[in-house]
Amino acid sequence: MKPRERAPFSAIVDRPPLKLPAGLRLVVWPVVNLEVWEIENPMARQILPAPTGAPLIPDVPNWSWHEYGMRVGVWRFFDAFDRHKAEVTLAINANVVESYPRVSAAARERGWEFMGHSYVQGPIHKLPDQRATIHKSLDTIAKFTGTRPVGWLGPGLTETYETPDLLAEAGVQYIGDWVWDDEPSEIATAHGPLVTLPYTVELNDIPMMIVQHHHADVFLKRAIDQFDRLYAEGASRAKILCFAIHPYISGVPHRIKYLEAFLDYAARHAGVAFWHGAHILDWWRSAKR
Repeated sequence: MKPRERAPFSAIVDRPPLKLPAGLRLVVWPVVNLEVWEIENPMARQILPAPTGAPLIPDVPNWSWHEYGMRVGVWRFFDAFDRHKAEVTLAINANVVESYPRVSAAARERGWEFMGHSYVQGPIHKLPDQRATIHKSLDTIAKFTGTRPVGWLGPGLTETYETPDLLAEAGVQYIGDWVWDDEPSEIATAHGPLVTLPYTVELNDIPMMIVQHHHADVFLKRAIDQFDRLYAEGASRAKILCFAIHPYISGVPHRIKYLEAFLDYAARHAGVAFWHGAHILDWWRSAKR
């Protein structure tokens, strides 16, 4: 099915407003992305273009740029979120638990939610067997954490027309690929409804820093501007603010203070909670009853 066949158009002003639990007016949904970049393949993205523009394999500088995030940057993330006792969703290539068990164990110990993000980093469209990769990814994470993921984010938010059906068939209950709203919604699949949570491409450090090449402080300004508007609107209906970060981008020394400053800013406001995706899903289902 094409997207419009899965869900009719819905203007937010035509829906009954949802309410958060008493005392809350805005939920902040932090998503940390952890990936495996295989040195024998082209890199998922580049910070340093190849000489003469010709892609080279192995691409050591860009592979090691990503590797910095797992060796150094992610530990700054752990410290930042620990200070606020925040619930965090981990969009994780399942192979991370095998290639980086030290990082994966640190997230598991903190109770972070593990969300499926394929097995290694690469577009869904290139998979020879999408169904098999989805099941392998979910099974690998479940074996490591003891809990099967209920959420999924495609690498680069990639989907084919059949992806929602395959995800629902595998037991996935929510996805982040459909960045079309400020609150959860449902789409139809061949195996029952699938919930879309309000993920983001604009409060995401890949488009902001690597594609658009903004200065590091733009993250803080944009995040505060987004927060202020949604916090104001949250007085009359529930709002979700998602931001998405990668340890090799936002975890570097010249950017980390802006993430820390935004967490401090959000935490200073009354009626704000940091929830992971499964918590948002549970709230939404109860609020719809």
